[in-house]
Amino acid sequence: MKHGTLLAAIDLGSNSFRLEIGRYDHGQIQRVAYLKETVRQGNGLDADRNLTPEAMQRGWECLARFAERLAGFKKSQVRVVATQTLREAKNRDAFVKRGCEILGFPIEVIAGTEEARLIYQGVAHLLPSDNDKRLVIDIGGRSTELVLGQGLEATETASFRVGSVAWSMKYFPAGEFSEQTFYRAEIAAQAVLEEAITAYPRTHWKKAYGASGTVGAVAEILAFAGFPEGEITMDGLNWLMKCLIRSGNASRVQLEGLKDDRRAVIGGGVSILRALMSLLKIDTLHVAQGALRHGVLFEMVEREDHSTDTRDLSVQRLAVKFAVDAQQAHRVSEVALHWLDAMHPDTKEDDTHLARLRRKLNWAAQLHEVGVAISHSDYHKHGAYILDNADLVGFSMPELHRLGLLVLGQRGKLKKLEIELEENDFAKMLMALRLSLILCHARKDPEHEVLALRCDEHKQRITLTANGAWVNAFPQSTHLLKLEAASWQKSPWSFEFVTNP
Repeated sequence: MKHGTLLAAIDLGSNSFRLEIGRYDHGQIQRVAYLKETVRQGNGLDADRNLTPEAMQRGWECLARFAERLAGFKKSQVRVVATQTLREAKNRDAFVKRGCEILGFPIEVIAGTEEARLIYQGVAHLLPSDNDKRLVIDIGGRSTELVLGQGLEATETASFRVGSVAWSMKYFPAGEFSEQTFYRAEIAAQAVLEEAITAYPRTHWKKAYGASGTVGAVAEILAFAGFPEGEITMDGLNWLMKCLIRSGNASRVQLEGLKDDRRAVIGGGVSILRALMSLLKIDTLHVAQGALRHGVLFEMVEREDHSTDTRDLSVQRLAVKFAVDAQQAHRVSEVALHWLDAMHPDTKEDDTHLARLRRKLNWAAQLHEVGVAISHSDYHKHGAYILDNADLVGFSMPELHRLGLLVLGQRGKLKKLEIELEENDFAKMLMALRLSLILCHARKDPEHEVLALRCDEHKQRITLTANGAWVNAFPQSTHLLKLEAASWQKSPWSFEFVTNP
């Protein structure tokens, strides 16, 4: 990545939407701008787990303001991630679709474990370099993430459905504070978080860090009250809880350092923080400077360097886990990438768009047989299911779904992907994959160099031409290619297999 490049990360959290703009400078990212708006989408889920129209409108209006700040940014410079509220929302597709139109950039809904990993990346990159084992916690609006890590590597990640917004709505709905309400909220939080005791024992980490909203808000209040700056202890939490109880109601709390956007969710946040520190035996929680959005920024830098993209390693691990035939996967990938390149004859070698398509197609080829471990007859369907439900490090949920669609479409009728095939990039990748599988059907290197492929993007047509000698030498491949031509007849794209004497 070029020094001086501007990068932007947007975190669509349950309580706040945040925009961080930084400039890449010799391995570091220097802040250029930071915007935060309290949107409270987390309390906009109705009984059926649908976002209310009002909650969606608040989010869209915030995105419109962010879009104005990002005018002139390229897609490669911006990444937008959404967390627990949109993971839960049944109507998230409606919000995401309109949000992408307003913002001008894609919105990725990421899994909880992926959120935890990115949080750790953001925290670790802004800590002094050492080899200590760390515990990182992040109490969000509707989820809490826990991470164990060492250096820049997260070794254990988890996400729990307990957050400051959700707990405040459930246990402090009218803002009333009492010993009984705090006791109920803390016990309930412990019940959800209890399994963390075995995965995150005190013996597995040396120092604990807290990231983002709740931790930062509590630490600021305690610092104003004279407690050590940048630290949270159980003594400090006990003092804060007593202050809240004496106030009786969130509206009457008079504490220096408590910002208005935190007032309504402070009760839930404190009860969860007490539960965590008690369960995990945290004596002192240190406030981290990094957060999810910083992890996203650093990941953007790493993705530019193919040797450090965590998604490649995730694909390799999944292939090994399901005993994928590595030789066949490599063979299929090489041939598929050959055809994809042939569909872009005028593209320069350093074209970033084609490079991204090549990486996605390579992942699909590497994992096209991941479902064979479950069923030989319907392995494409099982492969798609595995990818739709896997927690693969580095991938967002939409990325995995799209990868699964390529795996699903590798064989069988194309009607199931009718909508996706309207997008030219997807159609080309899928056609390249299917052609490769036909030519590699004997599980040996095919003689495909003599075949000529022509792509007419305007007419959405792919033509593959073979000479008579090739046709005579490979009658089965010829038969399968003719069947493939028929498969594409009712799709937006057409495929023609032509033979010359």
